[in-house]
Amino acid sequence: MDAESIRLNNENLWAWLVRLLSKNPEWLSAKLRSFLPTMDLDCSYEPSNPEVIHRQLNRLFAQGMATWKSFINDLCFELDVPFDMEIPLLSIWGPRDEFSKQLGAGEESCPGPQLYHGVKRPFQSYGSSPHRKNSKKQQLELAKKYLKLLKTSAQQWHGGVCPGAWLTPDSPQTYIPPVLQWSRATAPLDAQEGATLGDPEAADNIDVSIQDLFSFKAHKGPRVTVLLGKAGMGKTTLAYRLRWRWAQGQLDRFQALFLFEFRQLNMITQLPTLPQLLFDLYLRPESEPDAVFQYLKENAQQVLLIFDGLDEALHVDSVGTDNAGSALTLFSELCHGNLLPGCWVMTTSRPGKLPSCVPKEAAMVHMWGFDGLRVEKYVTCFFSDLLSQELALKEMRTNARLRGMCAIPALCTVTCFCLRRLLPGSSPGQSAALLPTITQLYLQMVKTFSPSGTLLDTSILGFGKVALRGLDTGKVIFSVEDISPQLMAFGAVHSLLTSFCIHTRPGHEEIGYAFVHLSLQEFFAALYLMASHTVDKDTLIEYVTLNSHWVLRTKGRLGLSDHLPAFLAGLASHTCHTFLCQLAQQDRAWVGSRQAAVIQVLRKLASRKLTGPKMIELYHCVAEAQDLELARFTAQSLPSCLSFHNFPLTHADLAALANILEHRDDPIHLDFDGCPLEPHCPEALVGCGQVENLSFKSRKCGDAFAEALCRSLPTMGSLKTLGLTGSGITAQGISHLIQTLPLCSQLEEVSLHDNQLKDPEVLSLVELLPSLPKLQKLDLSRNSFSRSILLSLVKVAITCPTVRKLQVRELDLIFYLSPVTETATQQSGASDVQGKDSLKEGQSRNLQLRLQKCQLRIRDAEALVELFQKSPQLEEVNLSGNHLEDDGCRLVAEAASQLQIAQKLDLSDNGLSQTGVTYVLKAMSTCGTLEDLHISLLSNTVVLTFAQEPREQEGSCKGRAPLISFVSPVTSELSQRSRRIRLTRCGFLAKHTEKLCEALRASCQTHNLDHLDLSDNSLGDKGVILLTELLPGLGPLKSLNLSRNGLSMDAVFSLVQCLSSLQWVFHLDVSLESDCIFLRGAGTSRDALEPKFQTGVQVLELSQRYTSRSFCLQECQLEPTSLTFLCATLEKSPGPLEVQLSCKSLSDDSLKILLQCLPQLPQLSLLQLRHTVLSSRSPFLLADIFNLCPRVQKVTLRSLCHAVLHFDSNEEQEGVCCGFPGCSLSQEHMETLCCTLSKCNALSQLDLTDNLLGDIGLRCLLECLPQLSISGWLDLSHNSISQEGILYLLETLPSYPHIQEVSVSLSSEQIFRMRFSKKEGAGTSLRLCECSFSPEQVSKLASSLSQAQQLTELWLTKCHLDLPQLTMLLNLVNRPTGLLGLRYLPALGKRVG
Repeated sequence: MDAESIRLNNENLWAWLVRLLSKNPEWLSAKLRSFLPTMDLDCSYEPSNPEVIHRQLNRLFAQGMATWKSFINDLCFELDVPFDMEIPLLSIWGPRDEFSKQLGAGEESCPGPQLYHGVKRPFQSYGSSPHRKNSKKQQLELAKKYLKLLKTSAQQWHGGVCPGAWLTPDSPQTYIPPVLQWSRATAPLDAQEGATLGDPEAADNIDVSIQDLFSFKAHKGPRVTVLLGKAGMGKTTLAYRLRWRWAQGQLDRFQALFLFEFRQLNMITQLPTLPQLLFDLYLRPESEPDAVFQYLKENAQQVLLIFDGLDEALHVDSVGTDNAGSALTLFSELCHGNLLPGCWVMTTSRPGKLPSCVPKEAAMVHMWGFDGLRVEKYVTCFFSDLLSQELALKEMRTNARLRGMCAIPALCTVTCFCLRRLLPGSSPGQSAALLPTITQLYLQMVKTFSPSGTLLDTSILGFGKVALRGLDTGKVIFSVEDISPQLMAFGAVHSLLTSFCIHTRPGHEEIGYAFVHLSLQEFFAALYLMASHTVDKDTLIEYVTLNSHWVLRTKGRLGLSDHLPAFLAGLASHTCHTFLCQLAQQDRAWVGSRQAAVIQVLRKLASRKLTGPKMIELYHCVAEAQDLELARFTAQSLPSCLSFHNFPLTHADLAALANILEHRDDPIHLDFDGCPLEPHCPEALVGCGQVENLSFKSRKCGDAFAEALCRSLPTMGSLKTLGLTGSGITAQGISHLIQTLPLCSQLEEVSLHDNQLKDPEVLSLVELLPSLPKLQKLDLSRNSFSRSILLSLVKVAITCPTVRKLQVRELDLIFYLSPVTETATQQSGASDVQGKDSLKEGQSRNLQLRLQKCQLRIRDAEALVELFQKSPQLEEVNLSGNHLEDDGCRLVAEAASQLQIAQKLDLSDNGLSQTGVTYVLKAMSTCGTLEDLHISLLSNTVVLTFAQEPREQEGSCKGRAPLISFVSPVTSELSQRSRRIRLTRCGFLAKHTEKLCEALRASCQTHNLDHLDLSDNSLGDKGVILLTELLPGLGPLKSLNLSRNGLSMDAVFSLVQCLSSLQWVFHLDVSLESDCIFLRGAGTSRDALEPKFQTGVQVLELSQRYTSRSFCLQECQLEPTSLTFLCATLEKSPGPLEVQLSCKSLSDDSLKILLQCLPQLPQLSLLQLRHTVLSSRSPFLLADIFNLCPRVQKVTLRSLCHAVLHFDSNEEQEGVCCGFPGCSLSQEHMETLCCTLSKCNALSQLDLTDNLLGDIGLRCLLECLPQLSISGWLDLSHNSISQEGILYLLETLPSYPHIQEVSVSLSSEQIFRMRFSKKEGAGTSLRLCECSFSPEQVSKLASSLSQAQQLTELWLTKCHLDLPQLTMLLNLVNRPTGLLGLRYLPALGKRVG
């Protein structure tokens, strides 16, 4: 048979062979060189190419069947060939004699060397002779023997007995599964998230669903399950239960199961590899361990490794060994698939921060112990006779405290032990007095050790000493040397100790002893601390601490004292006083002082600010102490809001909290955020009347949690706010809430945010609103409701009299309500009240409906409008973010006038087009309450704002009052409001202008339009010019905004004509660079264009104020031609008129043109040139304006960029003012300036401050001064004039008889003013301040004073003249005639006359 026939007959096998060799091209090349040394092997091609391999196999097969069989045999023995492929390969092509010989050898074949590093198969050099491995069939036989041995060993260990919690000869052998709950995103394939596993009512196998622990979707990640539970929940019991079930053949998905305890792994002295861990330290195969390990590797998906007590694992650094070999490192490698990839790993741990070696993808399962049903099931199984069962169950049902303790399986066992001793011959209910706390429960168990009543104090204290030593050193496994024979016998008799075999290193075994439960070790340690005379009080109180459960255990000493502080607090109770006195053989005072010390420490802890876990531990301690004063102090020390975040809480934890709250007077808020909660733990809050706000936020809260919560809610009379958010509640849990909420009439807020509620559940909850009279808020956001129930929600909001707002936005669903008054409640309860009463009730309620992003379409809008028409007065309707489009928006807008909307209708983001804008405008024609319409298509904004009262008597008013109405104080009515339409960023072009104005005219037929905003469009010059022609048809507006429409000066000239053509236009403001254009009416400020509204009184005040027309043109370049046309256009504007121009610069020619045009504007009252740079010649041009335009009364040019011209209606000049401050004028400008100003005969004031005159400029000015006829002030301040200038003025003073006063100050103020008088000979007053003169200057001053005969008064203030200088000045002044008054004011303030 040729190779092609072989390939055709075994096509699948041949294809698989090609794929295998394409992954091992080097091995194939080496074999071909060995079998075909003289043949070319196609080395030029890629060796892993399937075509190349196919040709090479054909050549090899052509060498003969012997060569081919030898090749197949080497392939099976040297490459990693799966067992299901190796059998057909060897059976078809393998050497029969050698293959059958190996199968027949079986166990008698000599085993090879054991390879304990065997995580990989031994690699053989391709060039050397291959080492023959054990055949797959032989490996399978060896593996079967080992797996049978493994299962037999597990059966022998359990002895055929079902492992239960704290198994003793008298305890039940039936296993009661605890409540298990999935966490994170992992869930069993056939169960919902949050489902509890292990139904105690299941037939036959009571914990059949525990196998779902290994049914979650692992995807491609590691298959790791972490079982979390507090001490006593049954984690170790469940681990051994799984092994027992596997040994009984009930977990058939696993071929092998290995169970390790970290407390035993911590004792290994020589850290092993994985094969050593499995075979040397657990169970060794009878032969060929490497072959068995290889089989486990190949079938790893059927191998389960359980590691119990991850929280007890020692960190690598603590044991001082190599990191690569620690037990925790082996565990990490298994979890991440580096060792035994594909295997299942399960670990148990107390809650807290897990080691980093646990993968993030691991499935987390919380163990919550027993619920009520499981407790009764356990009690029933514990007591064999029917009478004892009935008595025990009766005690459980009547004692809530005892039933709560039994939620912990370990305590349930202890409770049953104690009840068996107490029930015979005792009266019903005695357990409430004898078993009030966990400590009392353990004490009753200890008393069972001595049936005769004799206390075995020596044995108990001896056990306590061993227990305490173990806790101090982190030791939970003891050797023979640690426990005396007497104590060992005592522990064996009373089932306190358990013994087991420990492998400390390969080949070495020893016996270890441990308390049957860690809590028992802690209890005996607490007894020793309280009753031993070798422990002083200082040492005792060191153990009263609150442990944090967040720290990763990285120390060599394990944290094993979770219950020790609670046991110490319980032993500090007065009920334990007598027992401790007998145990310690001390008097009552000695025991009482130790108990008081513990209570005092707890009181100090209660006064501190603690974390959540420490608070819960403190509450357990206070409950165990049974000290009323301590409980009251702890309760009063609680904050008003008590929050717990991200740590597990059980029924016992909430019971301890509720016990504290019973002693509190003030209300409290409880917030549980992200805490895994035991499903039935809310039952602990029954009757907790101090809770005012209760909030749960956790995905772990499912239907069972909701059911338990509903049993507590009706008993919490002060509860006002209930939050159950982010949970896993479904319809089943909501059904319980629906039945319970009507019983909680005091509720003010309910939040079911972020749950799994669907349409029926949401509607059922909403229908409860009338039955909750005090409810103010119902939050159902982020649930799985659909759009189909939206109309039903709106109907409930309309019909329910307490709803004031419904807010629906995507996943948000919130009802806001107003509490019903007693009168309203009575009215709503009477079924026969109709007509006016119901109408009055509806009108008194304002309803807000916000249905945003709900995918509403036009058919939904029709139904909504129909519902809206039946509703009371709507305060706000928000339909933004839907799909109403043009027709839907028009439909709602047309109905707006009938809906009685008081404030706002929002139709934003509904796909409105430019055509739809005209629809909305026309629809507003009949709406008398519309106050503002804002549409912006680019920002998807469509908002209609309404006035609370309709505009009165406006329907018949088609026009505005005449122009005098703008200034008359009596024509406007307070009841009228401004109507504003803003159509911004709508993309309107010039071609849309006509249709837009047509729609605006339609909307203004019955109701006048006041403010129109068309900014941020694209009308351009053409559109605006057309608009100015159509504006008269819109009636008298108050404002028009055309900003950002791309306008030029052509459009501006057209708008300027509106000042004359439209009576309502009083103000035109244009800023070309920033593209801002406003037209405003009389009494309307720029603020009126903003989206806010003025009251009627403010409008009346503005209308009463008389305002002139104004034109403001800014940020433009004015050329002579533009100025000429502008002034010609302004000639038609009525006055008075104010013009403000602003441009970067204005040339002299442009300024001349402007000034020459001023006489043509008789109505002009003010002209301003602001922020306009002028040349240095501009002062002279402006100074000549008095000659060009006699109406100019005042000219001011400041800093060559700000010019102001004031005009008077009278052309007769009188009291003209002129000023050029800061214009850089110097001495060379004075002659020209004075020559120009000399033409003005009515110059009253001249301001030349802040220039560059100096002393020389002053001389020039004084020389030209006779040309000017000034009748007022000449101000030369801030011109750097010194003492020399003052002396020159005094020298020339006789030449200026009109100077009446000169005031000079050379201080920082630099004052230099001269006042002129029309009359001569009135006398001159000279005031000098801070003018320091040298002796020579004093002489010149005296000479000038002597010559100035008109000088009548001289003031010298702070001129720094000492007495000799002043005496010299007086001696030098020679006045032939007239009097000179001298007033000298020195720096010290004394006046010398």
